[in-house]
This record gives sequence, structure tokens and C-alpha cells, in this order.
Amino acid sequence: MRIAALTAVVFLAAACGGTAATPSPAFTLSASTPPAKGDIDAFTWSIYAEPPTLDYIYAFDYPQNMILSNVCESLMRWTPQLGLEPGLAEEVKQPDGKTFVYRIRSGVKYHGGGEVTADDVVFSLRRHLDPALGSYWAKSFDRVASIGKSGPMEVTVRLKRPDSQFNQWMATSAGTVAKPRAETDCTGPFRLGPWRKGESLELQRFPGYWGKQAKAGKVLFRFITDPAARTNAMLTGEVDGGYLIAPDSYARLKQGLHFGKSLTTVNLAFTNLKGTLSDVRVRRALSLALDRDGFIKTGLQGVGSTAAVPAPRDAWPAQVAEPPAAKRDVAAAKELIRQAGATGKKITVATSPIGTDVSLLATAVQAAGTEIGLNVELKTIAPDAYTALFSDPKARSAVDLFPCTYYLSITDPLASYSIFRSDGFENYMGYTDPAYDKFVDQAIAEYDPAERAALTARLRDMEAEQVLWIPVAEWPTSLYMGKRITGAPTSIAYMYYPWAADVGAAG
Repeated sequence: MRIAALTAVVFLAAACGGTAATPSPAFTLSASTPPAKGDIDAFTWSIYAEPPTLDYIYAFDYPQNMILSNVCESLMRWTPQLGLEPGLAEEVKQPDGKTFVYRIRSGVKYHGGGEVTADDVVFSLRRHLDPALGSYWAKSFDRVASIGKSGPMEVTVRLKRPDSQFNQWMATSAGTVAKPRAETDCTGPFRLGPWRKGESLELQRFPGYWGKQAKAGKVLFRFITDPAARTNAMLTGEVDGGYLIAPDSYARLKQGLHFGKSLTTVNLAFTNLKGTLSDVRVRRALSLALDRDGFIKTGLQGVGSTAAVPAPRDAWPAQVAEPPAAKRDVAAAKELIRQAGATGKKITVATSPIGTDVSLLATAVQAAGTEIGLNVELKTIAPDAYTALFSDPKARSAVDLFPCTYYLSITDPLASYSIFRSDGFENYMGYTDPAYDKFVDQAIAEYDPAERAALTARLRDMEAEQVLWIPVAEWPTSLYMGKRITGAPTSIAYMYYPWAADVGAAG
């Protein structure tokens, strides 16, 4: 299952997890924004790119999910606190380790008419199993043996082997229910309105919604690709708000800016373990030499914290001890390069004018590598081609590593470590270790959260020993709202939670 976004964000590399150290004094995290004081006729929201599609099986990036989370609903629901609760399934039972039974809510209406049935749920989930369709969420169904109707409003999913992640994925687009053969006819608090290609997309309040009615009558999503233009539109009131604010705009938008939990990290992903980077000492040396604090200060405008491991702190249970933050040690890094016999050897790092954070991180890698004796070459890739690094092995063959921003779609650290399994879609460097695969499988099969976290911590140690990628910084969610509106959640839950329904009048 692809956990990361596939399309490049305007100010950062496309999503490709990191444990936070003490937060920088430059920002504070807000649990929420003040609740709306009343309804509002409409509000306008800025989004950095137009969705290529709104078919839920391909909803795998910020633009699609930010919109669809208000239109379509899944069996389970991610909460603003990044917890899990019932969605279209009012109850889920697990009679044994290989069975999930979902009782579907009765009387839930589609935007286009008719009510949700168990047959609809079966049809919607089975679309991910059709290889001809090529669902981006197919990996979530790897352990599924069958999906079938088991009662008038009941669906049973049988697994080939235990899967602790499956029910969590049912809160994402993997669990979306839509009317058969009408992929965007869904049940959410908003229905799709006019879509003006290249300009905007409108959502309209759905009066037949089964839950609490949305506070806004309409939401107009404006597609504004230029970060400066987005900022200006917010400052002038042309748009009322937006997520994913460019770091360069933090200062200008300070009065309406909020930060929240994101499960998002900035990292360096390896694509080649055969050349200079085949020696783990070289990979460890790069990690030791990298100036993370400098990058956070310049690339993220001080809004972030150093990351020590791939899985974000907010994804871990509280009882799991936090590893120490990454510390820079250039002398130790130089010694590792000497021991590896890598002095003067070449590595190629991808960079792109896609955003200052990408170019600055690539430059920081070059500086670190040069300081410890490596020959670091930067390869510039056009913004519209950068996304190919996440899906096309041929595109990755020209570089050894690249900056990427990664978010989790479920609140489970195991999701960060499953990607390094031999068959992982995001295992860009082709890492293979049967012992690692065995631990991943064992952790996935463990339903007890504490036991699973302990197994995941073992994977954390195994990954750290091999340095399978370099975590750099943990990056909070950014949200701007103008004076007219309030109520939007500050966390990354906006990807799968109907956040726009909470937005209303500020006064």
C-alpha cells in the first residue's frame, strides 16, 4: 500500500515517517482551532494543485484527498486527534484473527439518490482487488482472501493471515464506499458541484447527510499553483484559508497561521545500494555529517524538529521510549569514510526548483558530503518530472538519493517500517533482508498494540543499523484561516476526515 503521496507538492518534494526532538520555539502546536459560532453561506479554500482524478482508488495525494474527505466516506474514520472511530460501519467485530465483520449503517443516502447497501460496500472494496484497475491502495488488501455480504447490512472480510493494519486502512480511501459504477457518488456532508478545469471545484452542502450537517453551504476550492500567489490571495481575502502553507509564507501569514500534528517527515531516500552507498558506513557518515538544524532554520523557516528515525513520534504509543535525537558529528563521519575507503567517491543527489526546501536540503547534503571527503554531484530535475522518482525505477536510476517528504495515512509506526520490506512499493533502493521481512510479517500479524509496538521498535533498531534512509526533520501541519472562518482541524486528519463540515463563521 502506497502510504506516500505520488505527486510533487509545489513547495516540497512529493510525499515519499522521524521522531521529533524538543519543538523549536519558533512555533507551537494547536490541538484544534476555535469552534465555529454559526453557519456560513460559503468559504473559499486554496489548494496548490488540481486533482488529476477524484476516483477514490487513485486518491493518493493531498489535492484528491483534501477534497474527497468531505465528499466520500469510508467504513472507519480518522479523527482530528488521529484516532480511529466508526464511519459508514457503525460497528466492526473481529471474531478471530483472520476475520473482520462490518455492520453497515442503515438509511445512509447517496448524493445522487438511493441508500447504501452491503452489496455496495462489497463492490467498492473489491475494486481495489482488480489488477486491471490498478488501485493505488491495492497493497492494503494483500492479505485479503475474500470480501462478501454476510447479512442484510453486513460485510465480512476474510484474511489469508492476520493483519493488524487492515482495519486501520479502512479509515482511508482504501475503505471508501461509493455507488457502484459511479465512483464520485458518495455519502459525505458535501456533494460535488461545478468543476471548472484549471480554475476551481465547488462542493455543496448535502441536506440528506446522515450525520451532523455542514456549517457552510458551499466550499470553493481554488487551484493556485504559485505559492506567492496563494499567499497574496489569503492576505487580500480572495481565499479564506488553506492547508500546506509554504515555509516562505509563514511570516506573512502569521496572524492566521496554525500548526498541528502531521505524521510528516522530511527525509533523504536512497535509490541505489550498489555503488558508493552500498557500504553502510558511507550512509551513516552522511547522516552524521548532515546539518539538520541548519536545514530546519533555512528550509523550514524554523518550523520543525530534528528526526532520528523514520516513524514520527506522534505515531508511537506513549510507553515506547524515544530514541535520542540525531546529533551532528563531522569527525566521526570523516573516520567512517576513511574506513570505508570512500574518499573521493561519487554520489549523485537529485535536486529541483520545485521548492526551496528541496534545493536547500540537496545543497546541505552536498556540503556535508564534500566536508567528509565525498564527491557529491547535484542533478537538477524539472518540477513536473520530480514525481517520477516515486514511481518509476528508470527515473531513479540516474541518482543515488533524493529529498522526499513523507506522511503516514494511519497512526501506526509500523507503516513507516513496512516500506523497507523486500516487496515494498516505496523500497526505492531494493533493500532485501529475509530477517527484516520476517519481523515485518510478525508485527503486522500482532493485534495487541503494545506487543506490536515492541516488535516495531525492533524493526526500528534493524533499520537504524542499516541506515535505509536518512530522516532529517519532522514537519507539522500548517493551516491558515482568515478572520471570517474558524473550526478547521489543525492535524493531517484533513486527508480522510470531513474537515470542511466543521468550518463556519468566526463571529
